[in-house]
Amino acid sequence: MTPPNLPITATSAPNPNWFLRARLKTRQLLLLIALDEQRNIHRAAEELCMTQPAASKQLKDLEDMLEVQLFTRLPRGMEPTIYGISMIRHARMALTSLSLAHEDIVALKSGMAGQVEVGIIMAPGMSLLPRAISVAKQQSPLMRIGVQMETSNILLEQLERGTLDFVIGRILEKEGKSDLRYEELSDEEICLVGRVGHPLYTKKNLSIADIAPLAWILPPQGSVLRYRCDAMFRSAELIPPLNVVDTTSSIVITSLLQQTDSLHVMPIEVARYYESMMMLCILPIDLPCKMDSFGIITKRNRLLSPAAELLLAAVRDIAAEVYGG
Repeated sequence: MTPPNLPITATSAPNPNWFLRARLKTRQLLLLIALDEQRNIHRAAEELCMTQPAASKQLKDLEDMLEVQLFTRLPRGMEPTIYGISMIRHARMALTSLSLAHEDIVALKSGMAGQVEVGIIMAPGMSLLPRAISVAKQQSPLMRIGVQMETSNILLEQLERGTLDFVIGRILEKEGKSDLRYEELSDEEICLVGRVGHPLYTKKNLSIADIAPLAWILPPQGSVLRYRCDAMFRSAELIPPLNVVDTTSSIVITSLLQQTDSLHVMPIEVARYYESMMMLCILPIDLPCKMDSFGIITKRNRLLSPAAELLLAAVRDIAAEVYGG
């Protein structure tokens, strides 16, 4: 259905070079973002140190160029149309890309071999990425590498905004993600952990029924891992743990585990690291619980910088060793 009061043009084949002929101005992109944030032409103009008439003309020129209405004028402000929402999103990506290009140039001028921003979830962040960074740094010691460790949904938002070059994580909702390229690396095995010297460490034939009534530290309700854990107990016709501390803080989790007999589930890669540091121990039970597979996620329509390509190649090489891919 065509949105009301929004002019549209006759359909024609899109020209990839339209923006060259249009001579789109950076100032217009900045104005779009300011209008989206302020929803008021006067405040947006003030933010950009422009007069209101100049801002209005910039917006009109852009709407005339695109032949669509980008904002609906309301009595107390402005609201972006569906065309405006799309243009604002691309304006943000374009300005982010220009900013990263500037940072690349500054880095190269100062003798650094470029930069890369990568997002990663916890398990591959404990083993895969550190080894890949070590390999990449051997080839390019001055390359600047930024790492963000978060949940997959947060990382994907940052990837969409253009603040990350690539992500090692999950795509939990496939719908609406056609602009993303996904290379599966591995699934994520989950194990049970407790403090060093935990009473269950020497227990033989440990079962799901033995651990259900005990004290637990788990991710909050609504998280994927919590859902999988609760489903594991229900599949065994058991009530999920009731004595639970809800948290995702690694510091709180490890501290509570070391000071109590509470139990926790975590990716086995992470657990092995903590066990090697004598901070926790993996308890003797095979849990019928796994997380979805994770992999390398990139934007289809974005060219990676040489630094990002270098680190990504190292990630693929190390993943083949670690996960047998």
